[in-house]
Amino acid sequence: MPLRRILRHTPWPVRRRLMAGVQHKLLPYLPAERRLATARRLVPLADGAGAAGRRGRTAVRVTTRATPTGVRRENLDRVVTALETAGIEWFRVPVDSLTGSAVAVREEDRNRVIGLLETLGASDAGLLEVVRPAGRSGRRARWKADVLRLSRPVTDPGRTLVFGPEYGCEIEFWRTVNGNLAGPRSNPVADVVPAGEPIVDAPESVFGSFSSTADPASYRTREIFTMVSPDRVAFPIDVVYTWVDGGDPAWRERKAAALRENGWVAEVSEQAANDSRFASRDELRYSLRALHAFAPWVRHIFLVTADQVPAWLDTTRPDLTVVSHREIFGDTGRLPTFNSQAIESRLHRIPGLSEHFLYLNDDVFLARPVPPEMFFTPGGLTRFFPSGALVDSAPRQPTDPPANSAGKNNRRLIQQAFGRVLTRKMKHTPHPSRRSVLAEIELRFAEHVAATASHQFRHPDDISLLSSLQQYYAYLTGRAAPGDIRYMYTDLADPATPIRLARVLHDRQMDAFCLNDTDSSAEAAREQAALLAEFLPAFLPFPSPYELSTPRPATAAIEPPRPPVVGRQSPHRSAQVHPDIPLPHA
Repeated sequence: MPLRRILRHTPWPVRRRLMAGVQHKLLPYLPAERRLATARRLVPLADGAGAAGRRGRTAVRVTTRATPTGVRRENLDRVVTALETAGIEWFRVPVDSLTGSAVAVREEDRNRVIGLLETLGASDAGLLEVVRPAGRSGRRARWKADVLRLSRPVTDPGRTLVFGPEYGCEIEFWRTVNGNLAGPRSNPVADVVPAGEPIVDAPESVFGSFSSTADPASYRTREIFTMVSPDRVAFPIDVVYTWVDGGDPAWRERKAAALRENGWVAEVSEQAANDSRFASRDELRYSLRALHAFAPWVRHIFLVTADQVPAWLDTTRPDLTVVSHREIFGDTGRLPTFNSQAIESRLHRIPGLSEHFLYLNDDVFLARPVPPEMFFTPGGLTRFFPSGALVDSAPRQPTDPPANSAGKNNRRLIQQAFGRVLTRKMKHTPHPSRRSVLAEIELRFAEHVAATASHQFRHPDDISLLSSLQQYYAYLTGRAAPGDIRYMYTDLADPATPIRLARVLHDRQMDAFCLNDTDSSAEAAREQAALLAEFLPAFLPFPSPYELSTPRPATAAIEPPRPPVVGRQSPHRSAQVHPDIPLPHA
């Protein structure tokens, strides 16, 4: 029996050890050009039972479309509808869990509520569990529990992703004590409320960060729970992607013409213009799936392209705008551009972009539900995520990889402006950004920003504005703070990547990951495409609303520029960028 089949049906702890053996005892003895292909063929990404199989005997509903917030809503509404139908008083309370929900009922109604929950769980294969006291189970424990949870786990047809009990609705039994209602546990706002406190309706966004401000649903609650804590982010956050279809014949012709006009490219690092940097393997589709599922609080998405639109992308969505390079470069820089660092230097010029936004490359993926507070403080500071990798301390050389030379250029600017030495790179994560900070940097370091924008390919003199310089600049001017994110980076050319992806798919304990491709041969690129074609649909099986059911024939040309999306702003006004922003003193 082939090793891949054996691994697929092997319990995970044993399978992990076998994969480690493949990585450390087999791959090093193979020729370098065969390692990735061998690892991909030997290592199954998912086990035979799929993620749903790891739920044991729990029934799991199979569906073709689902989101974490949608599953949470279904579980909550099932409980609320049942309580309403039975005439049992309830009100919703906030919870510490990012993805869960909770309702409070009176202790006096315990017997009716538990009987109702048992009937409800049995009627549609729901899972009824004891949450508090922890470690208790069984029917007898339910009747003495302080908190129960009802859920109905959901999975995809391939059974590689499960939205399980963590999205369930918890039922708390509140006692009447001296004219107050007292909860069985703490919550983010209050665990004791006056019994006569007014009952009001409140929107979903009041109860936690993991929600959309545009969500129309509302729930009965006590007035005190409409008062949002100071630990919550309350301003709009947009997302900016950059994307290119390197296989587009018209685009390739423009690139070839630009290379002929920029003879210096032949004298610098091959990574300044190599094809790997422009390859599109459908990563954007899956990065958008992750964003839709795991960051419902995003207000608007901007996709910046070289007058291209992915064939599968639904451009009619009101919360998505495709932006041409022409719109953000205007009469600055030099177009067409094939320089990601030049494009990054213009992103803060996107019409209608909110003051706070996340910048993502299409090879960066959220991996599980995350709150906006992971990326911004409630007061508006950006968070940044320093890497363990250091910026090369050697003098800059023309043949340095573009990321290294940009890091050294950033270091020089920070040292000149603040007398500090930039030492660490940033992780390849979503980059929290502030539009006003970027505009300020453009003014303060005008010569360097303008030079970067003018280079059609990545140049040794470039700075990396979005992925490094802004983080240190904001930190040293009091507008950023170090953050914490559980993260993985892997190069698709690394033969250990299939093993890492198998672990990510099984464990699902990362906040984000990056699947980068720095420089690969044509043969290696085919192996990488096959690896992604297996992994991405398994990790993110549910389509997003940004995908057309019937794609267009091919990559389309962008439409003429549309008006700014100011009309779709949330009630919170985003800060505007002005050319006369005062510069702080170094």
